Amino acid sequence: MKVAKFGGSSVASADQLRKVAQIVKEDTERKFIVVSAPGKRDKADTKVTDLLIAIGEAHRKGEDVSKQVEKVLARFRSIVSDLELDNILIEQIADHLEGILADTIPVLDKMDALKATGEDSLAKVFSAYLNKLGVKAAYVNPQEAGLLVREELGGARILDESFDHLYKLREREEVQVIPGFFGYTKEGKLATFPRGGSDITGSIVSAGVKASLYENFTDVDSVYSVNPNIVDNPKEIHTLTYREMRELSYAGFSVFHDEALIPAFQAKIPVCVKNTNNPSAPGTMIVAEREVTGNPVIGIASDAGFLSIYISKYLMNRELGFGRKLLQILEEENISFEHAPSGIDDMSVIIRESQLPADKEAIVVRRLKEELQADHVSIDRDLSMIMIVGEGMIESIGVSSTATKAFTDANVNIEMINQGSSEVSLMFGVKTTQLHDAVKSLYQAFFQ
Repeated sequence: MKVAKFGGSSVASADQLRKVAQIVKEDTERKFIVVSAPGKRDKADTKVTDLLIAIGEAHRKGEDVSKQVEKVLARFRSIVSDLELDNILIEQIADHLEGILADTIPVLDKMDALKATGEDSLAKVFSAYLNKLGVKAAYVNPQEAGLLVREELGGARILDESFDHLYKLREREEVQVIPGFFGYTKEGKLATFPRGGSDITGSIVSAGVKASLYENFTDVDSVYSVNPNIVDNPKEIHTLTYREMRELSYAGFSVFHDEALIPAFQAKIPVCVKNTNNPSAPGTMIVAEREVTGNPVIGIASDAGFLSIYISKYLMNRELGFGRKLLQILEEENISFEHAPSGIDDMSVIIRESQLPADKEAIVVRRLKEELQADHVSIDRDLSMIMIVGEGMIESIGVSSTATKAFTDANVNIEMINQGSSEVSLMFGVKTTQLHDAVKSLYQAFFQ
């Protein structure tokens, strides 16, 4: 049995859904279909999720939301009409939105419930379309599937018992269409996953039903070795490991959110990234292990939006608990950190800029100076992280020297280097203004 997940661009219109239906029909092993909310039909279009957020924001302000609701209904009305489906589906979507806004549907957060309507509604529409085509299919609500979660800061987390519930879905004969992005608490309240929510659902369902393969359909033929918006026509990656994909996803690869595939990884289920618009292309396989030959580097990822908090104190290395105290201050200020490279008398903490808005910066600096009695505290913004990734790097001589020479050739100053305990990645920090030059030079050094 296979699980196939289709992203927003794959389900953006009736034409795209026709392609998805053909993909489902071509392989009878595709028994579980996970769908996102309709995405953009073109660059000027608006995602359905964004339309739903607009409803929530207007409702929160006490404004009339009828125009925003109509925009959502119009998107689905267009799909339902083009696919020649029963208009009762639109009435169901309208009733659902009304129930959320009127507080007659139990939810943890009204905005989350509104956002999840995109995936939920599309799953109902697509299952109806499959049945119209003669494919025996059923819409399966995450609560019915037993997809139970606990609500945590930053998004819902799957409960282990969910996997046993999901395994029972194997007993059903029909193709099961499951909305991505959300689950339910034991109290029966809807709760959404963090970023990449539909990918997370697909990964969870794959692990639960013990799928032979998790296919993630998007709008690219494969995963590329570098961001194609930075380097023209980059090399495709045909096979990579779970560890490589996680490192690449963390550092800016847009195919997956870095946490999305963890359930599938833990269950050792192979993942294949494929293109809805070109399903015959082999795609990229993500597996537990791969044979490393030739170039030890498989990909270069990059992401902007970081800053560094630099703390200096003489004899820091002799002060018991210094690092713990520093991180505790950040925790108390509700700031999560990404990396913490350190020296004898110095320590840096790399965090996302969104974690430390300007109005909180003075508070954090004051606390670090006073409570740690630091000699110097400074904050360096506008940093970008570049990750060089490959399973073969740990056994290869010269990767670091090749990388640093590439930075020199591009006249880019390295603000930070961090290899840490990772066997498959090497991270560099640079000023965001120099990011593209650095990535282009690194790509030329390792792939050309």
